[in-house]
Amino acid sequence: MMDSKLSQCVKDLRKEHNLMQEDMAMKSGVGLRFVREQEQGKPTVRLDKVNQVLGLFSMELVPGHKERSDV
Repeated sequence: MMDSKLSQCVKDLRKEHNLMQEDMAMKSGVGLRFVREQEQGKPTVRLDKVNQVLGLFSMELVPGHKERSDV
């Protein structure tokens, strides 16, 4: 499953900006289905499309070091 923090973040940003899923899809240039799947945490969403959506809010997802849970 896609990171639930990211899914919730995108959903929260959309709601903070008073956007319907349809509005966010149209303004970011992705399909409505993608927006719905992203907010539901689909594990195979494309990073480039995630960043298209995040770009509406002047944000982007970038690689970083993963926190180790075995320490």
